[in-house]
Amino acid sequence: MIKFPNPRTEELVGYSAEELATIRFTDLIHPEDTHMVLDRHRRRLKGESLPTTYSFRIINRAGEELWTQLNTVAITWEGRPATLNFLRDITPQRKLEAQLQQSQKMEAIGALAGGVAHDFNNLLTTIIGCSELMMMSIGKDHKLRENLEDIRKAGDRAASLTRQLLAFSRKQILEPKVIDLNDVIPDMDKMLRRLIGEDIDLETSLAPDLGRVEADPGQIEQIIMNLAVNARDAMPRGGKLTMETANVDLDEAYARSHVAVTPGPYVMMAISDSGTGMEVETLANIFDPFFTTKEAGKGTGLGLSTVYGIVKQSNGNIWAYSELGKGTIFKIYLPRVEKGVVEKEEVEATAESLTGSETILVVEDNEMVRDLAQTILQHYGYSVLAAQDGEEAIKVSKEHDGPIDLMLTDVVMPKMSGREVSEHLNALRPDMKVLYMSGYTDNAILHHGVLDREMVFIQKPFTTDSLARKVREVLD
Repeated sequence: MIKFPNPRTEELVGYSAEELATIRFTDLIHPEDTHMVLDRHRRRLKGESLPTTYSFRIINRAGEELWTQLNTVAITWEGRPATLNFLRDITPQRKLEAQLQQSQKMEAIGALAGGVAHDFNNLLTTIIGCSELMMMSIGKDHKLRENLEDIRKAGDRAASLTRQLLAFSRKQILEPKVIDLNDVIPDMDKMLRRLIGEDIDLETSLAPDLGRVEADPGQIEQIIMNLAVNARDAMPRGGKLTMETANVDLDEAYARSHVAVTPGPYVMMAISDSGTGMEVETLANIFDPFFTTKEAGKGTGLGLSTVYGIVKQSNGNIWAYSELGKGTIFKIYLPRVEKGVVEKEEVEATAESLTGSETILVVEDNEMVRDLAQTILQHYGYSVLAAQDGEEAIKVSKEHDGPIDLMLTDVVMPKMSGREVSEHLNALRPDMKVLYMSGYTDNAILHHGVLDREMVFIQKPFTTDSLARKVREVLD
């Protein structure tokens, strides 16, 4: 029994002193921690030397699970062994520790995912490019045509997965613009209604005078799409999907209880559903790549990890709240900016020729990708010089008598990065243009995930057509 509880103990557990006098302390302890606490208590009463401070969980009167820290001292009371205990609520600290551990885990997984995506993109560039070159060299009725098309389609699907991994690991290229989320959400209304079906009501509550955010419009649409699909799947018998926006100011108190949050003005976008909801264990893993609660074949497990990566790379934060049987809400906070919205530019398509006769220097440490790029460019009429790294590129440039109109270079290479190669050659060939390529981005050409304005970039894996178009675009 608990003797002489102070008012703070009564407040913590939710019982009065009179009630606590009739309750065994073990009745308050979380079932998973009861054995440990009892064992320590018995051993202490026997005179064993044990640490005086340790932590465990209790369940208060309201049914809430709280983490507590117990500082205990062995005493003698009325001639019998007893303990004097000081109980402290450490639930807020435990929540912060859990957030920090989750953040560190996501960083570690992200680094791994980015590295995997880099290696796969080099392989996929070769698979997609070679299958396209073979299709270009055979007739439409050739017996191998269908097999080559299947290879190409499989390569495209694999490329889509690596793009999602790059999004999660925050290694993709963003094209941020100042946008109003109140413009983005209505533009997606028709598409979302078709996506979620007629048995789900879509409601929007958009705050007037909403602040602007600086983000990639296409990536914001990707966030909304992924969350809407998840909400639909959580409501197999129909329900309500609600999208809200609001201006919020996150203060120091909020930042102290949420890891990685910087106090300041934000725009909040919330997407909630009335679906099945999630238990605590599931909620703790939802942003992990390849984690899914869906049946086999009904998802890759990359949807929410993609959302997480996009939000983080946009300097925002995302939090999920859910309860079984009561639905789920995702809240996304993006920094508010004091800039005008950038109007959409209408680009008129032109049927320009993709062929050329210029000289191009290809710098790529992966032999398969280097050979592929050389073959594609030669197919379109270009003269091609090739180098396996920066040192060889400088040597080839010095030995070549004629002009080099463009250098196509990988970003991440041993010894010398693509940007360093460009800087070395700029003095020798100031008129040479540069096109960077990579399946993995780093700070050699980026500032916080945003491509430097003077840099021109093509993402691996590229197709024969996309490479030819990008080269022609840069040269022109």
